[in-house]
Amino acid sequence: MKNAIVTGSTKGMGRSIAEKLSSEGYRVWISARNEDALKTAKREIEAETGNEVMIQAIDFSDQVQIENYANEILKACESVDVLVNNVGIYNSQSFFETTSKQWEEQFQVNLMSGASLSNHCLQKMLCKKWGRIIFISSECAYLVPNDMISYSATKAAIHALSRGLSQLTRGTGVTVNTVV
Repeated sequence: MKNAIVTGSTKGMGRSIAEKLSSEGYRVWISARNEDALKTAKREIEAETGNEVMIQAIDFSDQVQIENYANEILKACESVDVLVNNVGIYNSQSFFETTSKQWEEQFQVNLMSGASLSNHCLQKMLCKKWGRIIFISSECAYLVPNDMISYSATKAAIHALSRGLSQLTRGTGVTVNTVV
């Protein structure tokens, strides 16, 4: 059985991606901060697809939780075939009102969580000569709204990370892409 991780997956695009992967026979690991929302998503996806869904409540602003999460998954399933880095947060306020702490939290959640999970999964994908890492971005990486400069910077950084990893995996059977 193939394994997939989808972060930020209790609603919206992450939820839809998790449902699709589950319907295609993947054992899907979904994650978000809200445990009740995770339980609801698990129950609904399993009822719709007939496949088991694994859940983990995690705060993606906490690097230790991300490391523990990645290690737990890899211990349980030995390798991840598809990693979808979807989790994201933003602040809608002026550049001058955005604090350093808000900048750091957005970079941690939006960029570093995906970098950390990719780092954990990529080597095993390369050894298997197959895997998919997908980063979910936003048009804000290109069209920067005045009230979302910090968020937009994180999304632009995702493009650089994804591009670098895709060059690293060229010719290996592992692909890395960003979806806007």
